[in-house]
Amino acid sequence: MTPDQGGYEVTLTVEQDPGVMRAVRSVASLGALGWLAVAGGASLGAGAIHAAAIGVHSEHRQAVAAFTIVAAIQLGWGAIVLARPGRLLISLGVIANVAIAAMWLVAKTRGIGFVEGLGDVEPVQFVDSVAAALAITAALCGLAYLFGIGSRTLTASPLATGTVAILLAGLSLPGMLVAGSHAHAAGHDGAGAAGHAHGATSVPPTVFDPLLPIDLSGVEGVSPQQQARAENLLAISLIELPQFSDPAVAEAMGFVSIGDGFTGVEHYLSAANMNDDKILDPDYPESLVYDTTTTPKQLAAAMFMMSPGDTLADVPDVGGSLTQWHIHNNLCFAGPRVAGITNAEGVCPGTLTKGVETPMMHVWIQKHPCGPFAALEGIGAGQVAEGETKACDAAHGSH
Repeated sequence: MTPDQGGYEVTLTVEQDPGVMRAVRSVASLGALGWLAVAGGASLGAGAIHAAAIGVHSEHRQAVAAFTIVAAIQLGWGAIVLARPGRLLISLGVIANVAIAAMWLVAKTRGIGFVEGLGDVEPVQFVDSVAAALAITAALCGLAYLFGIGSRTLTASPLATGTVAILLAGLSLPGMLVAGSHAHAAGHDGAGAAGHAHGATSVPPTVFDPLLPIDLSGVEGVSPQQQARAENLLAISLIELPQFSDPAVAEAMGFVSIGDGFTGVEHYLSAANMNDDKILDPDYPESLVYDTTTTPKQLAAAMFMMSPGDTLADVPDVGGSLTQWHIHNNLCFAGPRVAGITNAEGVCPGTLTKGVETPMMHVWIQKHPCGPFAALEGIGAGQVAEGETKACDAAHGSH
């Protein structure tokens, strides 16, 4: 103490214990929080992957909401548990990450039907496996911290603990890259999965099978509206056309064979339906197509026709390049039956009559190599509009 203008100035000296400072530095470097360091890093990595998957599910609002919730939980818990850990918060994070991993398993085995965009089962892939593994790691490390398993070893190795935590969080980098450009394989992942890139040009097309849900996606240049119209026409045809499965029933309703069964398919025409005002109506098809390679012959398709006098310039756009109208400008008829083709001048021989060139389109309810809207092959295939080439949708066709 020293005097100062009649008073005293007091000076205090406090010595710091180096051991205490070392203990504080150990906590700051995550040595005493070893399990939480690893759990937080794993949760942050999983959350980052799910955040990257949000944008590529933008056409499914429910899927976007699911990925947003999962990402927010994992990122938020990963950050908070490192800054202000508490047993209740740690327990809630463990439960959340276990639930996320469980939802991933459900998505991979059964699909999550109540979430639009996540209802289809898809094979396990790298990026969603990483996200699920990080969620499981976060949960297990949280449990280990709560029960004090191996805490002494981690406390003594803060550098190793921090390194592991950083490496786990770093796994999110390649995961985010893949999640942001990932394409469908067979459907949608669940909440524990990574993302997919959607769109007509990135989704592998699905072969049309009348016994399975209709999916005509994957054709470049086809808009969602065109795809929907084509799928709707195909769906209603699958439902309504079987009423004509028995050729005898069709004949009793006024359908008459044109006699082309020797080609492998046989067309039956209805004069009444050809002259009504109904277009693309499977309850009133202008023509029915039967497969004659089996015994008895089986209904394979409808051939819808425009009204008499219409041309290819009058046809409606149904499914863009998924669907294609055609005409027949070289068939010659004897009554209702095909009896030949025109000569080089486009004239039918003898007393044969040239068929009308009414635009028409097939809708197949059986598998076809060129998809559900294929025209025929060979001389009976018909002609398409000028400038077009005959379409064959092999992507949705049987192989």
